[in-house]
Amino acid sequence: QVQLVESGGGLVQAGGSLRLSCAASGTISSISTMAWYRQAPGNQRELVARITSSSTTYYADSVKGRFTISRDNAKKMVYLQMNSLKPEDTSVYYCYYNGLGPARWGRGTQVTVSS
Repeated sequence: QVQLVESGGGLVQAGGSLRLSCAASGTISSISTMAWYRQAPGNQRELVARITSSSTTYYADSVKGRFTISRDNAKKMVYLQMNSLKPEDTSVYYCYYNGLGPARWGRGTQVTVSS
């Protein structure tokens, strides 16, 4: 059973950077997609970025050019480098795994960007 633990969130000023990490435990499928979602209070959870096991990536328009998703399959890690942060990026960020078996979510890490 895959479990996900996020880290790296915090408080940062607008224009700053943060790097989120997601550590996966359990058996990770050789064919899988991992992603970062975010959810702000009163809003629906939205896809931020995703990456396949072959490193094909997708980004939401709102973060394109500012965020970079990467993964280290050997270490079972997924990262989200966030640059040029804006106040509207303030959310709880969740790690997501979809491979063989049920999809999994982490518990989230709070990112707060002050203006």
